[in-house]
Amino acid sequence: MSRLSGLYVITADMSTVEDVASAIEGGASIVQYRDKSADSSDRLHKASAFRQLCAEKDVLFIINDDVELAATVDADGVHVGREDAACSRARERLGDEALIGVSCYNEFARAEAAARAGASYIAFGAFFGSPTKPEAPRATPDLLLRTKRELSLPVVAIGGITPQNGASLITAGADMLAVITAVFSQPDIAGASRQFSDLFLE
Repeated sequence: MSRLSGLYVITADMSTVEDVASAIEGGASIVQYRDKSADSSDRLHKASAFRQLCAEKDVLFIINDDVELAATVDADGVHVGREDAACSRARERLGDEALIGVSCYNEFARAEAAARAGASYIAFGAFFGSPTKPEAPRATPDLLLRTKRELSLPVVAIGGITPQNGASLITAGADMLAVITAVFSQPDIAGASRQFSDLFLE
């Protein structure tokens, strides 16, 4: 559980192995492979390449949504949401050592249910306007504060997070900041990643 802290990067559709390597160079401690395409062979190829890189760099590797793909590439775990495989099913398929993350949006009750189901960590968001999910419900820092008081799970904050607004979420209790655009859409991916990872050193 101690490794569940710091910058949590989520790949964009066009992210390459080189891009992810740059994010890790800048201090990313967790990488999530997120790909909504229907091309299963391409997804397997990319997931395998990202998995190998993360293993070499000793960085956690999580698959978004796809429990079977996580099992196939021996990922460290899977992240599930409202429409994804249930937390308990993911745990059964991947085993006791797997990391299971659950999206809880802006709902504390969902976080409580995830904790009961055996989640390894929970995620709240969007905290700010997000170009990836512009219609996502808004979460507030109060959710982070309450979760740290009442649940013994690491917490991810996601949604429109930048180096300028991320520090306030860490102060409120976020163990991890999850970002896509603010890292992978930047011309200097390593530099953008470092701006976030430095927030955890302050």
